[in-house]
Amino acid sequence: MTPTCNNTDYKCSAARWVFPIAIFITLILFDVIWCSTTTFAPFSFTELYGSAIVIAMLLSLPGLVRGMWKTETVIMLLLDILLVVNLMYSRSYYTSIPLSSYGLAANLADFTSSVTDSLRWIDILFPVTTIAAIWLFLTLRHRVQSHANNLRIALIVSVVGLLLLFAPMAWRGGFINSYNNLRQKAYLCSATTPVYSVFGDLAFDYLSTSATLSPENRVYIESWLDSRPQFHIPADSLPSRDNMILILAESLESWVIGQTVENQEITPNLNRLIADSTTLYIPRVVTQVKGGRSIDAQLIMLSGLLPISSGTYSVSYPDNSYPTLLKAMKEVRNTRNTLLTIDKPSTWNQGVIALSFGIDSIVDYGDFEQTEMFGTHKRLGDVPFLKQVADKITRGEIWSNREDGENVCLQIVTYSGHAPFILPEKLREVNFSARIPQKMADYMATARYTDKAIGQFIDYLRTLPQYDNTMIVIAGDHEGLADHRTELVNSPGGRGIVSPEWLTPVIVVNSPVGGRVDKTVGQIDIYPTLLGLLGLGDYEWKGLGQSALDPSHPGVAVNSLLQPCGAVDSTATVERLKDAYNVSDLIIAHDYFRTRQ
Repeated sequence: MTPTCNNTDYKCSAARWVFPIAIFITLILFDVIWCSTTTFAPFSFTELYGSAIVIAMLLSLPGLVRGMWKTETVIMLLLDILLVVNLMYSRSYYTSIPLSSYGLAANLADFTSSVTDSLRWIDILFPVTTIAAIWLFLTLRHRVQSHANNLRIALIVSVVGLLLLFAPMAWRGGFINSYNNLRQKAYLCSATTPVYSVFGDLAFDYLSTSATLSPENRVYIESWLDSRPQFHIPADSLPSRDNMILILAESLESWVIGQTVENQEITPNLNRLIADSTTLYIPRVVTQVKGGRSIDAQLIMLSGLLPISSGTYSVSYPDNSYPTLLKAMKEVRNTRNTLLTIDKPSTWNQGVIALSFGIDSIVDYGDFEQTEMFGTHKRLGDVPFLKQVADKITRGEIWSNREDGENVCLQIVTYSGHAPFILPEKLREVNFSARIPQKMADYMATARYTDKAIGQFIDYLRTLPQYDNTMIVIAGDHEGLADHRTELVNSPGGRGIVSPEWLTPVIVVNSPVGGRVDKTVGQIDIYPTLLGLLGLGDYEWKGLGQSALDPSHPGVAVNSLLQPCGAVDSTATVERLKDAYNVSDLIIAHDYFRTRQ
């Protein structure tokens, strides 16, 4: 008679070891895929193997000890889902999913196309591994096996895993210190996920949110702030601009501007605006957003702060006291501040954070006629969106037509440029040969579409009597190509056209100071630049950056991976810019401005 595993006997077939081995392989597979787009340095850390062993042993207990293969199947499939969605998230946001974002899963209903665009064929290896493990277990359990005391062996393996995981952490001062030290290294800040696993990321998020601002950290913040370069005022006297319109163009990168591909101009309207002597153009703005992407861009450019180290500030700290450009305009120019978006206020908690930023009213998804639905959200495209914004201005809904006038700040967020850059054929104004990679062609087509929308909107604004007193800022909110960039840069069609750098443009139309700034700056430098242009130099908060118009600006920025970009000629400057991320993280996490007040 062929023996089988007895679920009531701890001594059972070695077939049950299929489960911990399969889970260990799954975790290592995740690390390999993660590191293939970052760095394989995490494989030199014993914690990577220790965490994989400990997690594998814990998750395999039902199958290893009791032979409960159906329960183990569910556990392994849930693990597959967790790991795949984190890989998908990392392909756009360069990090694992933060703890606070798991409660926002409903937001994905609006980003179905973007989600599927983040899938890769290699991801199928996860369910394949699980299916193979279950098949192997069911096959082996009916064969004669040498019995072994699984609990004793499991205990030995677990102890080895715990030593590999916790011994190095104890040497470095504990989990929090080890994790923090690792992510602050220029080439290892993305290594925390493979080294400590997705579960380690979640544990860090949970533990770090309960910390309080120590006196030492308060001194650290204030010392760093005191060491900032002096705020730069462009000139003693500038033409007044009492109104500001900020257009955040989704995923707009600098390389498409001024670009002609196969005799087709990609951004003719933006090119025309840049050629105007009253336009200030800053093409080399380094993306510094993190997981929050568009909402992070709003933090950086409107509040002069950098994104938090893990999670999204708008979800984790929506009720903080944030000094912003909007509040400065209201304080000095008595503006009426409005956010216009085709999204829902619940997305990334933007409704709440907008109020904390000084927004008076929000015009959102439900306030627009849904006449042209397409793209990642299956919602209003940029052309009808900005046309309806113009209609609302004409009707006096967001900008009063009274004779005595009304000063405004309008924050307009476009969305047609969102990945995966799929534009209906009937809306395409540029088409390319097969030599151009499809993703690159799609990106340029959506950039042309957004360019058309902005061009028509600016032409409308120029007909208004308030135009001469209005400064219009057009800015890419963040880079858009994500992990497609390397492929496109190295392709025959993209070589020499697609930029290998994460650069977004800032175009200030009807600026008090015209011209072009070609030095490399960070997104964090836009806030003080706009403060200076708008004559708001007396506003208390000057931000963490340095005006792009300041002649002493070093022409260097540090991106969200803590990599220096631009004219790097001073280690001290780079270290100070890296420290800005730590300072901002502490300021936001502990509501520094409220406690200071």
